[in-house]
Amino acid sequence: MNTFTFGNKEYRVDVDEFLSDPEEWDENYARGMAPKVGIISGLSDDHWKIINFIREMHQKTGKCPLVYETCRMNRLHLQELQKLFPAGYLRGACKLAGITYKEGYLDQSGMEEFAEQITSAPQEESFEIDIRGFLINPSQWNEKFAIARAHEMKMPKLTEEHWKIIRFLRNSFEKNNVVPNVYETCEANDIELEKLRELFPDGYHRGAVKIAGLRVR
Repeated sequence: MNTFTFGNKEYRVDVDEFLSDPEEWDENYARGMAPKVGIISGLSDDHWKIINFIREMHQKTGKCPLVYETCRMNRLHLQELQKLFPAGYLRGACKLAGITYKEGYLDQSGMEEFAEQITSAPQEESFEIDIRGFLINPSQWNEKFAIARAHEMKMPKLTEEHWKIIRFLRNSFEKNNVVPNVYETCEANDIELEKLRELFPDGYHRGAVKIAGLRVR
């Protein structure tokens, strides 16, 4: 078990320092974790507004709210969110709120390491995915996987606009070994957050990143 200590209090975290149990969250954890996600000067009222919103939405729905929802309901432009949480929405705002993308996929069954096989017809090619549908080995990805994932999300046929984002994610990851955050993806592809929402309504990470065969680490 990994731990994070701040203010004489110890917190259980995963290998990426996301809080293992959202119920263990408190403001002390957020304050201590803030410098680790690029917030050096402390948390302002604007930071707390977003952090508390994410936690309240999680308590109501059992899910980590999508970046689209957080920006829209707080009347926040993506550029403003970036100034507040430069590490990214998931790796910044959600981490400080003690929530990860994993919340809301399943009940608390403890099956974190479970993997299953999916098959894309008609070639019957197999891909090993985790219980949330993310590809375990990014190098196993191909376009058939992307098409199968999109179909399961009830998305329309992948257009060149979709593929532009997917290929950017793949190329960026292969070059840097890091999944680009939503700010970097929108900027590099000259796309607004609303357009990204239209293309990937399930979310940036749960939609675009998943279809690209990647996971935020």
